[in-house]
Amino acid sequence: MADLLSDDEIAEQLPDEWERDGDEIVRVYEFDDYLRGVTFAQMVGEIAEAEFHHPTIEIRYEEVEVRFTSHEEGGITDQDIHMAELIENET
Repeated sequence: MADLLSDDEIAEQLPDEWERDGDEIVRVYEFDDYLRGVTFAQMVGEIAEAEFHHPTIEIRYEEVEVRFTSHEEGGITDQDIHMAELIENET
């Protein structure tokens, strides 16, 4: 089990464009059309499967919301931050 991050650690480590929402980190990505968002969501899913840490992904017209939390730990851990960084490296 991973350790929960403190509020200060989350604030320091959270990638730009990501926000904290309670016990989750979240980012909304905007796209020119629906299918680009779907393609992005698939890419996020492939990363999540490879890392075995799965987000909540909500696909809307011209935007995709991605949320991470560590359910077993009950909050935000290094693994959530790591996943956000991996996605940022692909965008």
